[in-house]
Amino acid sequence: MSSSPLQIVILAAGQGKRMRSSLPKVLQPLGGQPLIRHVLAVAETLLRDAGSAARPVLVYGHGGDQLQAALADADCRWSHQTSQRGTGDALASALPQLTPDGRVLVLCSDVPLLRTQTLRTLLQVPDGTLGILTAILDDPTGYGRMLRDAQGHVQAIVEQRDATAEQLALHEVNTGTLLIPAGRLAGWLGQLKADNAQGEWYLTDIVAMAVADGVPVVGVPAAAEAEIMGINDRAQLARCEREFQRRQAQRLLLEGVTLRDPARLDVRGDVTVGRDVEIDVNVILEGHVALADGVRVGAHCILRDAVIEAGARIEPFSLVDGARVGPGAVVGPYARLRPGTQLAADVHVGNFVEVKNSRLAPGAKANHLSYLGDADVGARVNIGAGTITCNYDGANKHRTVIGDDAFIGSNSSLVAPVSIGAGATIGAGSVISRDAPAGGLTVTRAPQKSLPGWQRPRKKTGQ
Repeated sequence: MSSSPLQIVILAAGQGKRMRSSLPKVLQPLGGQPLIRHVLAVAETLLRDAGSAARPVLVYGHGGDQLQAALADADCRWSHQTSQRGTGDALASALPQLTPDGRVLVLCSDVPLLRTQTLRTLLQVPDGTLGILTAILDDPTGYGRMLRDAQGHVQAIVEQRDATAEQLALHEVNTGTLLIPAGRLAGWLGQLKADNAQGEWYLTDIVAMAVADGVPVVGVPAAAEAEIMGINDRAQLARCEREFQRRQAQRLLLEGVTLRDPARLDVRGDVTVGRDVEIDVNVILEGHVALADGVRVGAHCILRDAVIEAGARIEPFSLVDGARVGPGAVVGPYARLRPGTQLAADVHVGNFVEVKNSRLAPGAKANHLSYLGDADVGARVNIGAGTITCNYDGANKHRTVIGDDAFIGSNSSLVAPVSIGAGATIGAGSVISRDAPAGGLTVTRAPQKSLPGWQRPRKKTGQ
């Protein structure tokens, strides 16, 4: 990479009418993140590689308030394109934040799949050269065509609406990514005219200006067509999503993960994995997910901001959200772990069990049809089917504390705040609203009665 100073401008002012959405196009999600986040991440990496302290400049127009709110934590500079008069006008709006030193890399916010390595190749062009990232497409519809002379030298770029039939037959296209000598930029932008089919200032017109000024122009081909896919409508967004997910699956496969079907996995965040991890079909991984050695994730599970420790199993149709699952633990099938849940080693949380903001100590079990909210459950505790912690009094949340080795009988209600002593047994069907002593049996059942001769009501004849 050249030692010449690098500056980056990201064009994000387009309205995106074809998305048919109140959300600006660049905020549409790809892999769980707005499109613009993917482009910003690449820009930040390139600037860091170049040792540049300059922050990327983001040119915005439509939906500026939404965009700035969504990127409030982004380390970038903002430039407002007050009137959308084309890509040349967009870059011109960023000029006050640029210096005439080095090179300016122009990226498009709706081209989110460009790899860092491809852009590093573009940055290898010599200083003082105008570099263009190009691609050869079977179907170049919608792209500007690269015009070359008989010797193969780039002469200009013609946009599709302004192209002749002969030019439209060309298959080499401009991807919208340009590397421009910074010292030339202001002069070239000042010469732009809107004498074209769209009445806009085309940034691509600077290519012919560079040729006229004797500035070398080099086309650098993208490594793969998928990298340069632009997004203008929902169909294109869906195609990019599939390519993004294919990349995520490929990365996990190369890291040693067994994917039962790589085409049926969605990664919408950051995933770290240990050895011998297995993931079944239709699993969604969102946010920050860590899967340790030997973890198995069953079909149709959703893991969001979750840590799954070594040897744990997440059985099919389970949701783990903001929770930590200890080593050797088993969750599901059909279980839900909500934020704040921590399962220690060898805990079992079975089918149709919901756990929220609770800690379950080693060996505790809640195998079916229970709700544990705001609870501290001791080691080796058994939670019977149908048990609930009544943690909410209509205004405030309260905690339930269950000591080690306690046994909670089926269909029990523990009304918090309440403590169950170590080794205590709660009889099935009990409603416990006062502390239960350690080691004893606590029961709150009403006496059982049978009424001889009682008959069930019957419908009257004719009803």
